[in-house]
Amino acid sequence: MIMSVANDRKVDKVQIRRIPYPYRAMLAICSDLDETPNRQVYWEIMRFLNTTETTSMGPGVGLEVGNSIYFDMPPGQFSYWNTDDAGREMIRTLIRSGHIDCLHSFGNLATTRSHAARALDELARHDCKLEVWVDHSVAPTNFGADIMRGYGDIPEHEAYHADLTIGQGVRYVWRGRVTSIIGQDVKPQFSGIFSARHPLASTKTLAKEAAKHVLARLGNTKYAIHGPNRILRPVRLRNDMLVYEFLRSNPHWGGISSCDRADGINQVLTESMLNHLVDREGVCILYTHLGKVRDPRIPFSPPVIAVFRQLADAYREGRILVTTTRRLLGICRAVREITFDTSRDESGLRIEINTSGSQSFGGELPASDLTGLTFYVSNPDATRLILNGREVSNIQRNDPDHTGRPSVSLPWIALEFPRI
Repeated sequence: MIMSVANDRKVDKVQIRRIPYPYRAMLAICSDLDETPNRQVYWEIMRFLNTTETTSMGPGVGLEVGNSIYFDMPPGQFSYWNTDDAGREMIRTLIRSGHIDCLHSFGNLATTRSHAARALDELARHDCKLEVWVDHSVAPTNFGADIMRGYGDIPEHEAYHADLTIGQGVRYVWRGRVTSIIGQDVKPQFSGIFSARHPLASTKTLAKEAAKHVLARLGNTKYAIHGPNRILRPVRLRNDMLVYEFLRSNPHWGGISSCDRADGINQVLTESMLNHLVDREGVCILYTHLGKVRDPRIPFSPPVIAVFRQLADAYREGRILVTTTRRLLGICRAVREITFDTSRDESGLRIEINTSGSQSFGGELPASDLTGLTFYVSNPDATRLILNGREVSNIQRNDPDHTGRPSVSLPWIALEFPRI
């Protein structure tokens, strides 16, 4: 989106920067909690990823990484109802801080509307809100009709709950779509899939991904989101309610189900993959299962620890913004949906931002989705930001980035990891 305003001397060109300054790419590690053995492992993984405290894996990497939760699961798997009071309090605290941001269905054993209602009532009773839904395996409460085979949005089915769940705040839904392409919200590019060390397997993966794009162009609804390679799109569920569907990625050469667990993520988040993501200036919601660990005493092996330290370096160098799934989706939606006008007065350029133009829900974007929002301008020192009629007092004025253009931003505000 570009808008211009002219005066007698020159034309100011204002453009939204797709990714908050100074980063060139965005990444969310979207981990399904399948097979996480207990709350201790869950908490240790979160501490390592989100703090710099001493953990069983050494000092934490200090990133911003979310996690998921479900409720009704068989014994032996960490879930809300399976854990103890301390575990449930931990879950609620992490939801409130934004570090648990995904509801991973209601679980394998949630087969009726009453199961869903019990879970939602529990969340509401403790002032907990989740806006991201992720289908789980073959859970009956899933929303996906084809890949995940769920019934959660069919009003006639006993597992129907979409009206309750969406009514309580879920806005973003994953229904099983995974791509092998590195970087979304940019033009599809297949070059990152092929591996010279694994020519046969990677060629097979490349062919599968190419087929999805061909089918998308032919009007196939199952792969419609793959065609434009967008990170999210408005869709209607089978009960006619409107949500945003999003796309996850696993760019491993062996396919979308390869190395999708703790002991394999070092083969996905490789230096080559991260560099490719930066070069393409893409966004990525990574599909994985960090709770599937070999040794609960030390959840991550040395190679996995090393790759997370490498990712932390890319974050601190200003190359990749690492954040939660919910925050990444919110940024992408804000860039797509806000409108702005420009004008000039005696103090310089005014950018007036309007958040009421949400295409799908007709309401304002929450203020938290605008943190980091960046505009390219010719003179940051002579630029003011007006948000919904109010001037932003703490505007961030940025030096030129890799494109040579300066900018202004609404400051990025990092989540604060709780101490329990």
